[in-house]
Amino acid sequence: MAQSRILLGVALVSALGLQAGCGVLGNRKDREPVNTPSAEEISKEIQASRYNSRSDSTIWDIFRSREDQGQIGAVNKYIWNAALETLDFLPVQSVDPFTGVITTGFGTPPGGGRAYRATILVTDPALDARSLNVSLQTRSGTADAATTRAIEDAILTRARQLRARDSRI
Repeated sequence: MAQSRILLGVALVSALGLQAGCGVLGNRKDREPVNTPSAEEISKEIQASRYNSRSDSTIWDIFRSREDQGQIGAVNKYIWNAALETLDFLPVQSVDPFTGVITTGFGTPPGGGRAYRATILVTDPALDARSLNVSLQTRSGTADAATTRAIEDAILTRARQLRARDSRI
């Protein structure tokens, strides 16, 4: 009985070793490397396509549907501006509208005694709660989930107000 278990274990280990080794013994010289364009090349292609499409425009283009004007790069401008307005008491350290990241330093809210630092990520051009991610820290660690949720709600409420104001114009 013990010999059969040992023999079974050796057989399983050798089968697994053989299967794992199959990729190592294969010839990889016949595979071609994947060539991906750089971010700068992609950006130039996008700009060129937008420029070329505008040169073919006519007077009738005013009746066509236009792309959403609520976008800055790949983020929603209303959420972006609302985040900056809502957290204006925090010193801004870095912003990148193309990746959607806003990083702030420590600051104290008006009427509050605790210092906060925030990192905001706007991931989508849609005016949607899923487009906003807020990370809030205090000097002693992460902030309460309720505080983070209140900040997210305040940013989204302000974003809706900004969009409503723009739609009336």
